[in-house]
Amino acid sequence: MKILVINGPNINLLGIREKNVYGTKSYDDLCSYIRDGAKELQIVVKIVQSNCEGEIITFIQGALGSFDGIVINPGAYTHYSYAIADALKGVSLPAAEVHISNIHKREEFRRKSVTAEGCIGQITGFGFHGYVLALAALKEIL
Repeated sequence: MKILVINGPNINLLGIREKNVYGTKSYDDLCSYIRDGAKELQIVVKIVQSNCEGEIITFIQGALGSFDGIVINPGAYTHYSYAIADALKGVSLPAAEVHISNIHKREEFRRKSVTAEGCIGQITGFGFHGYVLALAALKEIL
């Protein structure tokens, strides 16, 4: 089983930005955590990150035929990128949306996810572990 993990804007600044929200661990720490969890689940993962909406859409479209599913943290695009939502719907791959923080306990604008409409589920507020939970959920569904 192969899963594409897509991280959106500013996820590369983990450990630097808003430590009170995202903690002190770095993006490299996140990638290591995901790889370790995937290995335990016997899942092959490829992890990508972009701050550009179009590149994220290209990652999603490129997953078709190469991956069995997608784990995506769209970052701020979560709240307004209908283009990413449409791409997720368009490829028809099972996708799980992940957020490190609990978006439902944050500012009002963060509580609505338009990208979740292209996903089979959403995991929010469990820190890095949310990615592994998403991988396990996709494995179960697939």
